[in-house]
Amino acid sequence: MEFMEKIGVNVVVIGGGTGSFTIMSGLKKYVRDITALVSMADDGGSTGQLRDELGVLPTGDVRQCLVALSESPKVRDLFNYRFESGSMTGHAFGNLFLAALEKMTGSFAEAVDLAGEVLRIDGRVVPTTLDSVELVVQDGDKTIIGESNMSEYRFSADTKPQISVRKKNGDGNVQVNPVAIQAIEEADLVVIAPGNLYRSIAPALTVSGMGEALQKTSARKIYVANLVNKPGQTDDFAVHDLAGEIERVAGGEFLNYVVYNVHQPSKKMLEKYAAEGELPVEIDAAALKSAHYKAKGAELLAGEIWHNPNAKDPIASQRTLIRHDPDAVARAIMKIYFS
Repeated sequence: MEFMEKIGVNVVVIGGGTGSFTIMSGLKKYVRDITALVSMADDGGSTGQLRDELGVLPTGDVRQCLVALSESPKVRDLFNYRFESGSMTGHAFGNLFLAALEKMTGSFAEAVDLAGEVLRIDGRVVPTTLDSVELVVQDGDKTIIGESNMSEYRFSADTKPQISVRKKNGDGNVQVNPVAIQAIEEADLVVIAPGNLYRSIAPALTVSGMGEALQKTSARKIYVANLVNKPGQTDDFAVHDLAGEIERVAGGEFLNYVVYNVHQPSKKMLEKYAAEGELPVEIDAAALKSAHYKAKGAELLAGEIWHNPNAKDPIASQRTLIRHDPDAVARAIMKIYFS
């Protein structure tokens, strides 16, 4: 199926930073109306430092989504530029810019809109909440607070973890951003992006009202499954396990389609990832066939070399990664829309 020009499909993408970036980088070639709904639980790195020192809302995932939708290459590069020396070492310019806009306007939502104008984005970036929140994970009798503290955490309980977000100051319930709910209600397609299940996706889905909106909307809801599992957190998960967890943390069944990769990485690459405990997500054909959603397999694996110009280690700055091909994923999504 060939797409000659952008079409007027209203697409909402939900997730964290990298996964949403990949999905939107591909989709923006085919559709005119993309809204990114972004998790607000990020508290690590540059984002976490700015939250602690300036009292601003998290900027990192928002910045990545703005960059993905931008039509201005030079400004995209500027927003992703990270300082390598001095007191601003490690900070991305875009994070500082968004923080400055929030302090200037007094509104994070307005700051995001203004940054979108500067970046000439073709779409919208909408925080799932405008409250200052933190991720809370209950693993048996252990409580882990903070998204960054989940980075290397390994679950110990046999039961599924309980995921929620709460206000950092503990004062009152987290309020969903009504603009996010409206976007879901008006969407033609809602795409749950791949990404870290408990750190990136769950914080966006567990904000009160998000799950209900996903169950009620008439949009087609699609989950793009991860390629590899997270050691200690999603070990041995197959595609249907990931989809089941997505729905569990959202509060109920809502998916219409699950898109998953059928193209195996090279043996050398698999061995490299296996050494670090990261294994490809398995495919249980019988479980997918009996699921309430339709499962669509496709070759979604990127084969090119990824380059990180900001990596300090020259060896690590260029390597092949097991990651999604943005265009392949976008085409799989558009085929569902036209089916």
